[in-house]
Amino acid sequence: MYKAIIVDDESIVRDGLRNTIAWNDHGFELAGDYENGREAWEAIERLKPDFIISDISMPFMDGLELARLVSTNYPYMKVVILTGYDQFEYAQQAIRLKVRDFVLKPITAREIRELLDKARAEMDEEAKRLEDLGRLRSQLHQSLPLLKERFLERLVLLGLGKPEIEERFAYFGLPPLEPPCLVMVADIDDFGEKETLIDDGHDAEFLRFAVFNIFEETASQRPGTLLFRTREEKLMAIVGGAADESELYDAAFGMAEEVRHLVEKYLRFTVTIGIGHAVSSAEQLPASARSALSALDYRFQQGKNKVLGITDMEGSSAPASPVPNRDWDRRLAAAVRTGAADEARELIGRIAGELRSAPLPVCFLHIQRILLALLDVAQELGLGLESPAGEAAPIQPLCLTEVYRFKTLGEIEDWLKDIVASLMAGIADNRSRFTRLQIARATDYIEEHYADEKLSLRDLCRHVLMSTSYFSLAFKQCTGETFVEYLTRVRIEKAKALLLATSLKFYEIASRVGYADPNYFSILFKKHTGMTPRDFRERQAKESV
Repeated sequence: MYKAIIVDDESIVRDGLRNTIAWNDHGFELAGDYENGREAWEAIERLKPDFIISDISMPFMDGLELARLVSTNYPYMKVVILTGYDQFEYAQQAIRLKVRDFVLKPITAREIRELLDKARAEMDEEAKRLEDLGRLRSQLHQSLPLLKERFLERLVLLGLGKPEIEERFAYFGLPPLEPPCLVMVADIDDFGEKETLIDDGHDAEFLRFAVFNIFEETASQRPGTLLFRTREEKLMAIVGGAADESELYDAAFGMAEEVRHLVEKYLRFTVTIGIGHAVSSAEQLPASARSALSALDYRFQQGKNKVLGITDMEGSSAPASPVPNRDWDRRLAAAVRTGAADEARELIGRIAGELRSAPLPVCFLHIQRILLALLDVAQELGLGLESPAGEAAPIQPLCLTEVYRFKTLGEIEDWLKDIVASLMAGIADNRSRFTRLQIARATDYIEEHYADEKLSLRDLCRHVLMSTSYFSLAFKQCTGETFVEYLTRVRIEKAKALLLATSLKFYEIASRVGYADPNYFSILFKKHTGMTPRDFRERQAKESV
């Protein structure tokens, strides 16, 4: 419902408009009627009407002067001028004063109703448009923090020109950057003991917000610091407002160390923070950001829960470390093949120790060399590996894709040890299966050739392509007997069967089971059964009867 007033010095006009028009039916509430412009202006300031119908010619203040005041102070109010003067100059003034309509008297009730309906439709449309704009402004206001973060991310990572930087800083209400300035970047190492308690992405986001909150509170104590989150879940800060670079670095390292300490103390997990080079203008911030990210990369060698400055990493006066022994990958492969687990773990530890002081590209180069050596072993033996997460995967995709997900050299060291252990377990299992297969072939051969008096261990090893020493050890482990013990047992069992199922002479049976000397056969038979072949046959015959 819109609020309206009538202004006319003729009471008959006011009474007619008030009493002949059903204002509510047309969407208006008639708030009052006044006989001159001065009274109307006082009421307008008090009532704030939406719609004003006014005559032009009135004492004390005419309609055009009233329209001028309304247009200047309340431009959203709609004014309709009623006049008996059909003069062009009045119409011109009304247009200049943004009067909605200029209507000549006399006017009928029907025309007034049409005027009200038309005005209401226009005011409804305008209100709808303004409501839409209001909603957009509200949405924009709610999105301002995110828009500000995306602007700062673009400024730091891609770079912007000076005019756009100044315009956007003014738009977002950001304090101007005072050079020198630098970029620092913080990244959560892991969630520590909370890692197992995280059920979904919301829990992880809550913990990231907790880190941001600590960073924000710390940064608020340092004027001239702008903090934002990147789309890669990192925290970045632009630090400025220092007298010189030395003071700037002191402030940045102090802030970073405080954040690192508070996160570890109160959140029970860790972050690593990289601090970049100082630059002399906001346009140069991408260079500082790149160096901050490079400093963060040194976490791979230096470990987690650190504050790492690029000046410290690149300004070290320590001599370059020697390149790790080129023969180590071959020695590691040999240790894996031979099952020397302790030696393999020691080698990995020594390589990791050397790489901690080597340039970062050298680290990846030698890790890849080691992985390729292990890949050769796996492919040579036809093996697959199981990743530390427990998912079975061939070694090739495992190594070449997952190596880049680790944040520290210590994690790589542990991962390599896991790979070596898995590979050695696979080799041992393969060898065990192969050995069992070969021993099964050997026992089958004994079953087929036990009657051969000249059957020997050498014959058997030649058949299964194994050395006598290794075969003897493996045969004992698989069967619990030596070759001679197993062969003798098989021959005695065969002799028992012949004694029970045939009427062959004892020397004939001895010959059929591989013994040319019947006396020697009788001695072995009694040793294993406790009776002579004759006694065994007679006893079994009696028991059968």
